[in-house]
This record gives sequence, C-alpha cells and structure tokens, in this order.
Amino acid sequence: MGTLPLGALWKSLAISGLFLFFFYIVLFDTHHHYQPSDLLETFKRKWPSSTLLTNTSSTSPTPTNISHLVFGIVGSMNTWKHKRFYSQAWWRPNITRGYLFLDRAPTNEFLPWSSSSPPFRVNENITTKRLYPKFLSPTQVRIVRTILETFKQGDEDVRWYVMADDDTVFVVDNLVEVLRKYDHTKYYYIGTSSECVKSNFDFSFEMAFGGAGYALSYPLAALVASKLDDCLERYPNLWVSDFTLYSCLADLGVALTRHNGFHQIDLHGDISGLLSAHPQTPFLSLHHIDTVDPIFPKMTRADSINHLMKAAKADHSRVLQQTICHHRPTNWSFSVSWGYSAHIYEAILPRSILRRPLETFRAWQRSARPPFYMFNTRWPTNNPCEAPHVFFFDSMQEAAADEGKRVVTTYVRASSRGLPACSPSGNHSADHIDRIRIFSPAKLPLEAGARDCCDVIYAGGMNTTEVRYRACMKDDVTA
Repeated sequence: MGTLPLGALWKSLAISGLFLFFFYIVLFDTHHHYQPSDLLETFKRKWPSSTLLTNTSSTSPTPTNISHLVFGIVGSMNTWKHKRFYSQAWWRPNITRGYLFLDRAPTNEFLPWSSSSPPFRVNENITTKRLYPKFLSPTQVRIVRTILETFKQGDEDVRWYVMADDDTVFVVDNLVEVLRKYDHTKYYYIGTSSECVKSNFDFSFEMAFGGAGYALSYPLAALVASKLDDCLERYPNLWVSDFTLYSCLADLGVALTRHNGFHQIDLHGDISGLLSAHPQTPFLSLHHIDTVDPIFPKMTRADSINHLMKAAKADHSRVLQQTICHHRPTNWSFSVSWGYSAHIYEAILPRSILRRPLETFRAWQRSARPPFYMFNTRWPTNNPCEAPHVFFFDSMQEAAADEGKRVVTTYVRASSRGLPACSPSGNHSADHIDRIRIFSPAKLPLEAGARDCCDVIYAGGMNTTEVRYRACMKDDVTA
C-alpha cells in the first residue's frame, strides 16, 4: 500500500483532531458530566429540537388537551352587550384559556367583569404605527394584529392558538380532539372557507374565514407574531383581516389545512336545512348567528345557542351528526341530526339524497349568481313523498338499558306539514306523530368520520316513535 502525501496526511490529522475535540465537548461538558446513554439528550440540549429531522410529536408527554389551547377572540364594546351571550355559551371559567380583545376599555355597565366571559384586553393603539395613515381599514388591522397581541400575553405550554369573533360559538371538546390529530410542533393553519362561492371568489378559495375560527400551531403563531407588522407594511391596502393573514401566510409558504367542522355561515334566513345535514365530521364552530334566524323555533338567538350547547355537553361527539335509517313496514325514512332535528319522509329515500341539505337558506350576497354554494342542495318541495315532517330537539335524559346507560333525546314536531300522504308509499301518513325519541349510547363516543346505524321502533296508531342507535353491521345499507 502506498503512503499518503504529506499534505493529505496533515489534512487527515486535522479533521480527526477536530472530530475528537467536537466529541469531547459534547460528551464531557465542563459543567455537566453525561453518561453515554445521555448522548441523544445531549444533542437535544445543544441543538434545538426544531433543527432535528424527527417527528417530535411522538415525544410529547401528553396528548393535546384543553389546557394546551389559547383563544384569541375579537370583540367591540359597541356590540358586546348582545354578543356576550355567544362567548358565554362555550367559555368555561378556570378551564378554557384565552382573551377577549376589545377596541376600548369596558364601560362601567360591564364592571366588575364577569368570569363567565373570557378575560378582556384592550387592543394596542395602532395610530402610533408609521404606516397608520396608509392603512385602508384600521379596524381590520386591529383585528389581524390580535394574533400578535394574543401571542404576546406569554401563556406557557401552548400548542394551539385559536382565533375567532365574539359571535362565534365553539364546541371546545370536539376542537381539542381534532387538533390532537395534528403535530403541533409543525406549521399548521387550520380552518375552512365560506359556504358561498362568491365570498371565496372575492378573496380566496384557500383562505380560512376568521369568523368561523381557525387554529395556528404554536410555531406558526410565533412566526406570524414576528413577521406580521412587516407583512402589514407590504399590504396596507387590504381591507379584510382574514385575507390579510392568508396573504401573509402564503408569503411564508404555509397553506390552509381544511376542516369542514368550522362554519362561517355566510348565509341568511333559516339554516335548519344545513344543520340537519351536517358533513360527516365533528362540529367545531358556528358564526354569524345574528344574521340568520334563531336555529330553534320560538326561541331567541341566545336561547337557541344555549339549547344546542345542552346537547353538545351531553355528547359532543354526536351533536349535529346525521344518522339515517328506514322503517320499511311504513316506507318511512328517518334523518336525525343528533341534538338538533329529526325528519320523517313518507318514502324510502337513499342516503345520497338525504345527506344533501334542504335549501331553506339564502346566499350571503344578493347579487350572487349560481352556483351559490360550495355544496349540493335540495330544493324544498310540496311533493308529499319528498317533503319532511320536521321535529326539533326538545329535551334529554339518561335511561338504563340492558347493554348500559343511554342518552334519550326527544324531538317535537315544529308544525303541521300541511300536505296529503305520499300515495305511492301506501298512504302511511306520519301526520299523527308528534314526537320522536332517540336512544344513543351514553359512554361510547362517535369516532370522527364514523357513523351510527339505527333501528326504528313503531307500532301503528302511536303518536310517538323511537329510533335506537347501534353499531353498523357489515351488510347495513341506507336505502
């Protein structure tokens, strides 16, 4: 074997010496004495985990829970008097963490501040900003900077920042379970688009609408907080806060992760048709409550929301989840939106039809042209075989059963349908039914993306019918 040239030999010795020095520094720190088994921990201490090419979510000590979320809610003193009921419907004192950011300090009418609302903060004065005269919409700048100001509160052990408006209602337990599925150590921007095509066209189909609420993972929120004012200097002419955020995130290379459980509700009128055919995903939020009819008949908007939240507290996994089954002796189809509504159709209709919402609502923009919505709908009809008998959630209780406790929810008829019976189905009218009782498992939550099956219990002449939820079998069909 030949000998190395002198220059190559010196180079090899120098590299070896540097490696040995590096190894000594790592293993035998003058202040800490590590055993060989501590080598990985040593690397982690000397180099931040963000530089390691590993999935750090697997090393998290606990799954994400409610304590890992911080909410940033945008409000205004001009509207807080009547919008406070929406935040109070889901806020849990001493459990949920977060802040309500107001445009000015509360008046004496609201002091001392109620613990049933998020603790308040007053947004920073943006008139001192150098570009303030150039901002097309200072109010929207205040709103988008709430992300930065929420982050600056300095809460510890935060994995997710959830931003929304003061007229947004959350199902917090569902939100926690959804966010638990994502790696909070990576950049995530999770939300949804508008229900209306034109709203998305006017801004972006890839934007999370702020009223529906959206979640930023901690690393992304930290990045946004450090870059947001620079971004505002690039986009002083943008006049909508959530589009400003979307533009900033697009510049940072972060795309939207879509989740259909958030609901912007860019709609008007009666949204019962939409809520009665919720997508097969956990219900997370509801926005624009003041722009639609109360979601339960003969209730105020605030009472309607509180009524829905009673069901959510009893079983957050099933609230608004649609279950469809049939009673073939009468040729009836049942569609149940758990905790909200139940429909009886006097014909056997397949799931492919019943999962499409009845278009009981109107589009957000009067000037919009078809197609209006980001989903398919069914037109309301006077055809007695296709028009439902509509029942709404009334009450609930627990009941014992052979296989364990069950939650019993009762739904009462909203009003008379005013149509004859569906003749092709054999004239089995459901006009005499005035209530439906739904039996569902009390201790068996519905997994995200899963579905329940059900059986209908009915005897001729009864004015009440029962629907019993059960696990779906291999050969179950819904038509």
